[in-house]
Amino acid sequence: MAITIFPVTPDFMAEIGDVDLSKPLSAEDRAAIKDAFIRYSVLVFPGQTLTSEQHIEFAHVFGPMEQNINTYADEVKKYRIDARIADVSNLGDENEILSKDSRKRMSGLANRLWHTDSIFRQVPALTSLLYARAIAPVGGRTEFADMRAAYEALPQTTKTRIDKLVVEHNIFHSRAKIGFKDFTEHERASLPSANQLMVRTIPETGRKNLYIASHAVRVQGMSDAESEALFQELAAHATQPQFVLSHRWRVGDLVMWDNRCTMHRGTEFDDLRYKRDMARATVSDIGNTVALSLK
Repeated sequence: MAITIFPVTPDFMAEIGDVDLSKPLSAEDRAAIKDAFIRYSVLVFPGQTLTSEQHIEFAHVFGPMEQNINTYADEVKKYRIDARIADVSNLGDENEILSKDSRKRMSGLANRLWHTDSIFRQVPALTSLLYARAIAPVGGRTEFADMRAAYEALPQTTKTRIDKLVVEHNIFHSRAKIGFKDFTEHERASLPSANQLMVRTIPETGRKNLYIASHAVRVQGMSDAESEALFQELAAHATQPQFVLSHRWRVGDLVMWDNRCTMHRGTEFDDLRYKRDMARATVSDIGNTVALSLK
């Protein structure tokens, strides 16, 4: 049986049924999932039972996985799960709930800011595939913003102003926004800033979209104050209700999203009371956005 697709809206977020991601996919199902990914940007696969190896195998359908995903923080590098995927949990090495002052917990709290995965890397992420192993009974949703629709709704004067802008991104900048600045020089040196376009075009569709995140430090050629004002203006526009959908997690959900044209954030839950165990496989994009624009 072929996969079934149930759109949440006509062109943003869809649920995918009649597929078991623990098994090899047929060529037809691979093609249908890739087409749905391009059209809807966010795909939800409910009721999956995956080992880390199966999770990684499905990620490879979309390209090579990002390497050294946890190198920026020494504590986060203590691998609780398979080292090839990111541990997006509030759990320590013994599966215990992290203490309030844990560095791993503090860094993870920045995921509640609107962001785009790995935009702060020289080669950013194409897609992230987040798998729910355990969830909190209340709270802890993930919200997604459609940056294609947000860009298209901008006034033409704003589109013209931002079209060629280049932005510096740094992961430690977003952590500082929540008051977490306790990183060593070694940790900071392991992930230097990266420059990315503010507006990028998705090659499969030709649609332009905003490409911003909480990691944005400054715009090249602008002052910090002017840069921050522009970031705030664009983020407020892009996260209006008409551009945002919310996903309520269930154990066994695998949700994947296109980092090139979405922002996302996790919503608050009582992370000192409830366990939330999530694993994320991340697939690399084809290159740095600035470098690709010069070819």
